[in-house]
Parts: sequence; structure tokens; C-alpha cells
Amino acid sequence: MQVSDGMSSVVLTIGPGHSWRDAAKAMTDRKVGAAVVMDPDQPGLGIITERDLLASVAAGQSPDQEKVADHLSSNLTFAASDWSLEHAAEAMVRGGFRHLIVMDGGEVTGVLSMRDIVRCWTADGASCDVPEGASAA
Repeated sequence: MQVSDGMSSVVLTIGPGHSWRDAAKAMTDRKVGAAVVMDPDQPGLGIITERDLLASVAAGQSPDQEKVADHLSSNLTFAASDWSLEHAAEAMVRGGFRHLIVMDGGEVTGVLSMRDIVRCWTADGASCDVPEGASAA
């Protein structure tokens, strides 16, 4: 199976000036664990995740005062839609993250989560071994 078989092709995007509360509401409303951050004034993409929101709140930061731009991950690993799900899972395990932005031809075409991979493997009855040298971070 390939990334294209499991990815969500409808991607939640948010601007860097939105508050944490705005991001949390958008993610909750869409039932997703991540949002792609696009800044028309800056090159490249970022991502925010549930984990980022939890860490911020746990640190006592205000969801109404904190901005997306202050918490996004910008040093990203991107996937291609023709990657195998095993390759994507390995990248996630090695990098210690649970979401990949899927890019094809320089365009965002989807987001793949660890949950998507598990859903595909469970539905397909597939199983695989964790690649040697991969460890949970």
C-alpha cells in the first residue's frame, strides 16, 4: 500500500497569526490531529499538532494569547504519495512524529497520520516488522 491509499487529501490549513484557540477549534471541528501552516509572506510550510497544543497548555501558556507562528514545526520531513506505508511509518518512527505532509510536484496533496497507517494496515490485514534501527523517540 502507498501513502496515497491512506492520506487525507482534504488538508486543514491555518495562518501563522491565528491563536492557539483558533487552531484547536479548527482541528476539533475537522476531527484532525494536525494543521498545515501556510504563511503567504514566508517560503515553506509548517505544521502544528495536538502534541504542540498540549505542551503549550501544560507550560501555562494562554490559548488566546499564543500564536500559531510561535509553535509550528518548520524542519519537516515530507512524504510523496507513491511512498510505501512502511517507508512513511519508518520516517515517522525515526523522526519521532506522527504526521507527514504529502507533497507532489511542489504542491501539498495530503496529510498522512500514524492513525491513517494503522487504519490501512488493519483494514488490509497487513502486518510488517519495524525496520531494524528504528526506535520510538
